[in-house]
Amino acid sequence: MNFLAHIYLSGDNDLVKIGNFMADNIPGNKYEHFPPDVQKGILLHRAIDSYTDAHPVFRKGTKRLHPVYHHYAGVIMDMFYDHFLAKNWASYSSTPLEEYTLGFYHILEANYDILTEKTKGMMPYMITYNWLASYASLEGIERILTQMDNRTKNRSGMRNSVKELKEHYAIFEKEFAEFFADLQNHVKEKSAELEI
Repeated sequence: MNFLAHIYLSGDNDLVKIGNFMADNIPGNKYEHFPPDVQKGILLHRAIDSYTDAHPVFRKGTKRLHPVYHHYAGVIMDMFYDHFLAKNWASYSSTPLEEYTLGFYHILEANYDILTEKTKGMMPYMITYNWLASYASLEGIERILTQMDNRTKNRSGMRNSVKELKEHYAIFEKEFAEFFADLQNHVKEKSAELEI
């Protein structure tokens, strides 16, 4: 899953959201100096990633993309699934997407001192271009995938993957709904275990 799903699955605790959001920048046990709730967010993020990568529905989607995008297929699937979460946001949250994402940007600003340097560097772009809300449109997701492709010096071809998204749109969307219901149940169990 990508940023939006990780934040959403963190529940209502601001520090858990921050930990879950920036966990990819924190290797191994390098999280132990963060506040306890940030640590829980990091551990929750890792549990979500492990569960996602092993889930048969997610793997079916990556298999569909693998012949063209190889080891980037999983990254692209994460983006596709964030697109479907954003597009169908009203089914998952009573807070409008725009309001929710602005609220999260305020959380980042209010806790700036505990953010990783990489997160601080990314924040201005994320907020200015409202990445999280832009996931809801095909144009928005294509723009983000193009930026990601640029970071791979265009080796990944991710900018072209919207073609496959459009081609298999109904299948990807149906698979997302099935997978996300399972993931929410898994997160409930993991959150109880972590005492979130």
